Formats: sequence, C-alpha cells, structure tokens
Amino acid sequence: MNIYADRSKYKIIIVLVSLLIGSGSVYYTNTIVTGLAQREREQIKLFANGLQFLVNEENDESITFFFQEVIRANDIFPVILLDNEGNIVSSRNIPIPEGISEKRRDEILMKELKVMEKEHLPVVVNVSSKATNYVYYRNSDLLSQLRYYPYVQLTVIAVFAFLAYLAFSYSRRAEQNQVWVGLAKETAHQLGTPLSSLMAWIEYFKTDPKFADDEVIPELEKDVERLEMVTARFSNIGSVPVMRQENVYEVLQHITGYLQRRISSKIKIKITRKDDIEPVVSINKHLFEWVIENICKNAVDAMSSTGAAGEINIVLQLIPGNKVVIDITDTGKGMSKSNMSRVFEPGFSTKKRGWGLGLTLAKRIIENYHKGKIFVKQSEIGKGTTFRIILNG
Repeated sequence: MNIYADRSKYKIIIVLVSLLIGSGSVYYTNTIVTGLAQREREQIKLFANGLQFLVNEENDESITFFFQEVIRANDIFPVILLDNEGNIVSSRNIPIPEGISEKRRDEILMKELKVMEKEHLPVVVNVSSKATNYVYYRNSDLLSQLRYYPYVQLTVIAVFAFLAYLAFSYSRRAEQNQVWVGLAKETAHQLGTPLSSLMAWIEYFKTDPKFADDEVIPELEKDVERLEMVTARFSNIGSVPVMRQENVYEVLQHITGYLQRRISSKIKIKITRKDDIEPVVSINKHLFEWVIENICKNAVDAMSSTGAAGEINIVLQLIPGNKVVIDITDTGKGMSKSNMSRVFEPGFSTKKRGWGLGLTLAKRIIENYHKGKIFVKQSEIGKGTTFRIILNG
C-alpha cells in the first residue's frame, strides 16, 4: 500500500470522517437543545395556566403570590409579564443594576423584551373576556451555551487538526530533508573512490607514449570532469550551496552544448534570448545545470518515445520585478492535467524505468536553494510541454 501516492484519497476520507463526526455532534446537541427548549416552553405554559386559573378566581393577592413565588422558583430563564396594554407587570431573572432610576430600569426591560419577541412567541394568559396578559421569555443561559457548544467544539477540533497537520508536515519535511542529505552525502562519498582511481589511470595513460595521440584520453578527461561535477552536485545537496553571480545565458549554453553531443541527432536544442539580454543571477552553477539537465532529459525521453524528430526550445527573458524567466518547451507527447499536478512528487514517473526523483530534485534546487519558482506552464497531449523557471535577478 503506497500511502504517500494515495494521500489525496486518505485526505478525502479523513475530511469525510471529520464531517461525519462534526455533523453527528451538531445533530445530537441540537436534538438535546430542541428538547430543552420545548421543556422550558412547557414550564412557561404551566406557569401561564396556573396564572390564568388564579385570575379566574378573581383573587389579586393570589395572582401576585403566584407570579412572585411560583415564577420566582424559576431561576433559569428570564421572564417578563405584560398586561393587555403592553405594560410590564413583572419580570424575573433579568440582571438589573441596583440603585438605578425607574426610567433606566424600564429601558433595560424593554430592551430585553425586544430580544424575547425575536426569540419566542409569547404564552397567552386570558385574564378575562376583555383582558389578556402575555408571558414573554427567552432561552436560559444554559440552553444558549449548549446551542453554541457544538460550533465551539468544531472550532477547537479544527484548530487542533490544523496544528497537528502543520506539525506532521514539518516533521515529514524534516525527515525527507534528512533522507535527502544522507543520500546525497553517501552518493558523493561513494563516487569519490572510483573517481580518484579514474583520474590516476588517465595520468598513467598520458605518460605512456602509445596513448600520446589517442583521442580516447580527452574524452575520458571530459567524463571524469563530468563525474566531478556530479559529485559536487551531491555535495551541494548535502550542505548549504555557494551562490555566485553567473551569466544565465552562458550557463545554459554550457549545459545544452554538453547535452547536445550526447542525445539523439534527431533532437535539436535551441536557446533564444529576448532583446539579447545578458542576465546575471546569483546561482549555484552545478545545481542549476542539474535542473536544466533533468528537464531536458525528460523532454528527450518524451520525444524519443514517439520515434520522430523533435526540438527543445529554451527562451530566456526578463519580466517586471527584475526577474529572469526561462521557458523550456519540447515537442514531445505532452501530459495530462492530473500528471501536471503530480510531476514534482517524489517517486512519480510515467516511464517504465526511472526513480521519479529528477524533477523533485529540480524543484528543491530552484525553490529551496535559489528561492525561485518552477512549474509546468502548459502541456498538451501530442504537442509537448513547457516548464517555466523564475529566478530573482
């Protein structure tokens, strides 16, 4: 099971499970809230029915006793009793500061009444055939807190999940960095021994008169130089690379000139400078050439699979913000949109043979070391692909 390759599916599953848990929590809490709200309204109806009974007994003292003693037993939800003319008869569980004026007290009660009118319909108390009283109320603080509890709970869960995701991502990147560094240093170390041996053999052949005019020696020196550059690349991956001001056009000419002699004669590499620019950028030459080499080799593979002649067109230009843009376009088989989004993933490859690490390395080199950008600008099946690199000038 390749968890990394199928991580998008796992993300969807985790999101769906989270939504299911969250929805269940909200539904369950809302069910409890609905039940409590119904219970509170039944209590108010009970108080109203008792009040109406006492009114029908035409005993004002009993009415006052009922509201002050029975309603007073309620210390949970706020209540206001109005007469048929809209005047406040009494109230309960509404915080009113001590020592305030009667006018200020009425203002507080009227403000609370407006809240109650929006929250619940009043319970009607028929005092007589000509008079009606109304009991207004709103949810208790406990019910209000319970109503918003699932949303607070979901917010806390979301924040926790986000922080956990950041921690996981950071630890994963740190682990990947350690793997990359270890692999790079070990590769550079392993290349060192045979490279030293090859250099010694070349020096030996140079001293032998039989190889004085042999064309093999210069070619061997080129390959040894190439191996030294590869070793330097891996050494730079495992440490902080040294940046120098380099002419990007000359660097491109150097690496493409090397590649042109080692790829199919059917494929041509062309470099175009817009406005004949000579962009000088702070880069690590060895690592930057590695990026261009990886992209060009992928392009060669894409065109070689078709069996037809092809071209790799590299366009160099300046854009606002003193940035250097390098577009590398091939005439290969192109790629689908789904592959465009995964092309830089470690281990992803559309070739039967390959580790799927070339473009991953390219992305790390451009974005981590050169603080630039690299992405697939466009691709069309059967027509080719364009990679774009943006460097800070």
